[in-house]
Amino acid sequence: MELQEQTNKIFTKRFISLFFTNMSIFLVFYGLITTLPLYAIGELGKSDDDSGLLVTVFLISAIIVRPFSGKLLDLFGKKRLLILSLVLYFACTVLYLFFKPFLLLLALRFFQGIWFSIATTASGSLAADIIPKRRKGAGLGYFAMSTNLAVVFGPFIGLLIIQYSGFDMLFIVLSVLVAIGGLLALTIQTKDLPKPVVTDRSFKFSFNDLFERSALPLAALASLIAFSYASVLSFLSLYAEQKDLLSVASYFFAVFAVAMISVRPFTGRIYDTIGAKFVIIPSFFIFALGLIILGNADQEIPFLLSAIFIGAGYGTLTTSFQSLCIQSTSIQRSGYATATYFTLFDIGIAIGSYLLGMVAVKLGYEFVYYIAAFIIIVVFALYMLVLNRQKHIIEQ
Repeated sequence: MELQEQTNKIFTKRFISLFFTNMSIFLVFYGLITTLPLYAIGELGKSDDDSGLLVTVFLISAIIVRPFSGKLLDLFGKKRLLILSLVLYFACTVLYLFFKPFLLLLALRFFQGIWFSIATTASGSLAADIIPKRRKGAGLGYFAMSTNLAVVFGPFIGLLIIQYSGFDMLFIVLSVLVAIGGLLALTIQTKDLPKPVVTDRSFKFSFNDLFERSALPLAALASLIAFSYASVLSFLSLYAEQKDLLSVASYFFAVFAVAMISVRPFTGRIYDTIGAKFVIIPSFFIFALGLIILGNADQEIPFLLSAIFIGAGYGTLTTSFQSLCIQSTSIQRSGYATATYFTLFDIGIAIGSYLLGMVAVKLGYEFVYYIAAFIIIVVFALYMLVLNRQKHIIEQ
């Protein structure tokens, strides 16, 4: 009997190591995504459009590579590929110290996006394998907290360092964080974990080597949730500035993260004991309500109140859908299900940022949040259709 089936304990030594490894990856991601536009404009003398490319090329490479990562994990092993990708992710972070020409910086961002994509798929898939089957909902929810904490601490560390020490020190600190994550990854034991059955070791990729079919309907719904969340991720600071609330904008994500973390123990327990739908259905309405409150926020209290609802609703939905995608298939296909989920999720963020930006220009940011709330209600209706068709997954 495999070790993860012998106990229902989530917080094992290897889970904690993987938690902080994943957190280190996302600390670098969010630390750079917040500060590199400032670096491009202030240090390199580039325009706002040029600075936006530093985010775009990173996401493009991550989206391109993500579908292939499932088979790569099977071919080379999840832990081995996690460590390899962390080494190259670390190398890319160090190279920010030396790549000053903007075109070289763009190339570096594209290259780093590849290893970010593989590393996060590998860590997410390993987490799914390590967590006991009966605790998947709670376990993956706790694991997602590594990303949630990075959402807050990544930008905080980045902005604090460049304010007092400069960008070179930022790149050094982020490099050290990745190195620590890599050392922790080396300690993770994987001998007892299920091994994938690989019948074709060639580098030919069929549809099944790129996507997990059973996870596609759920991942598609997750992409629409990501589409709506792009309204917060991409435009919150601009909206806050327009409403003269920029002074409290930095607190929004802190409140957002606290809300996500606070509800995690309860939602995880309900997910595992009663069923996923009892967590997911109310979370749709909580998320939509938060977006509506944000669209009407003219003062600090409703602005921060919206962060509570958005954090609780969005955080619960994303972790629940990731769990469902993994549970929709066998444990040997967890890497493919994880890759499928993140591929469609990243696409949702990218498309949402672009299309909702067009809406903001024509109709204003208030309508962006109203439209995002409407989309969440539509996704709820679609979820109910999927619920009826895939009861064996969603009601387990």
